[in-house]
Amino acid sequence: MDAEIVARLRGVIPRLARQLNDTSTGEDLTPTQYSVLALVRVRGPVGLAELTGLEGLNPTMLSRVVKVLDERGLVRRLPDPKDMRAVRLEVTEEGLRLNDRVRAQRTQVLSECLGRLPPETAEALLAAVPAMEALAEAVKSTAPARPR
Repeated sequence: MDAEIVARLRGVIPRLARQLNDTSTGEDLTPTQYSVLALVRVRGPVGLAELTGLEGLNPTMLSRVVKVLDERGLVRRLPDPKDMRAVRLEVTEEGLRLNDRVRAQRTQVLSECLGRLPPETAEALLAAVPAMEALAEAVKSTAPARPR
């Protein structure tokens, strides 16, 4: 495998993520806050310990993010029926609406960018989506556990 092209791929992924994160201005959420909101929507109700692992945040940082989302009415805390000391999160109706707006905004920006590329380049990128999803799962399964 060509190490240089692999290094370029490694470099372009976070750059693309940062640029896409910048497209969701106007909702007054940090990229981490939006990411946690989106995870709660997809996985919810979800426990804080699970979120810590999924998001790769330390518990203190996650607690701060959840506090902001909760205060804004985007998520709600629920008791965990299996452990009354633990909390689970679910997205609220307002959280669903905000998530939908950000997702639509990001999708629109990406669609417009793809539309400005040569058609064969856009088609190649879209055809690579399943491979990129597989890569994300492979990276996730080989990543070392983060300290807590």
